[in-house]
Amino acid sequence: MTKRTRRTHSAAFKAKVALAAIKGDRTLAELAQQFDVHPNQITEWKRQLQEKAADAFGSAGQSNNEPPVDLKVLHAKIGQLTLENDFLESALTKAGLLSAKR
Repeated sequence: MTKRTRRTHSAAFKAKVALAAIKGDRTLAELAQQFDVHPNQITEWKRQLQEKAADAFGSAGQSNNEPPVDLKVLHAKIGQLTLENDFLESALTKAGLLSAKR
């Protein structure tokens, strides 16, 4: 008996198989044979789809309850770090500890 290598399936394929399982037109065995996956895997994808289906209809403004990003603060930090890097580069070059080849 030869052992199969592990396969990775795309999210679109998983959704297609899970939706077919939810429809209930065919048995799990028929779906497993059609899509060449194990029936337990189909059951798991179906469960995941049913659990996360409510997220598809959630409000568009909310995404994973993350706080809004303040771009001004991030741009200020980038400017500060750039200034520090330039200062350190010039100081190390003057001290002879940094080669000018970079």
